[in-house]
Amino acid sequence: QVQLVESGGGLVQPGGSLRLSCAASGSISSIRSMSWYRQAPGKQRELVARITSGGSTDYADSVKGRFIISRDNAMNAVYLQMNTLKPEDTAVYYCNADVTTYYSGRFPTGNYWGQGTQVTVSS
Repeated sequence: QVQLVESGGGLVQPGGSLRLSCAASGSISSIRSMSWYRQAPGKQRELVARITSGGSTDYADSVKGRFIISRDNAMNAVYLQMNTLKPEDTAVYYCNADVTTYYSGRFPTGNYWGQGTQVTVSS
């Protein structure tokens, strides 16, 4: 199995910054991509940013120019630097990974989620 552990959430004022981190562990053969999602009460879970094994990135329109996703392949980790935060960024943020694992001589792929971390942007 694969575990994703997140950290870095908290309370910040509008215009401030936070940095989220996520580290993957377990029977990992390779990580194809890692992503950040968020979900606010009454809203659908949405993709915030994604980074592939080749380093390509994608961002939601609402965060372009403000958020930066990066990775550390040696640590199986992904980060999200969030700048110029707005109240509408308030949500639970989830780490997600598309992983090729190793188990009993096979290499199945799977999609895994972290536990989530709360980000609150408020005065």
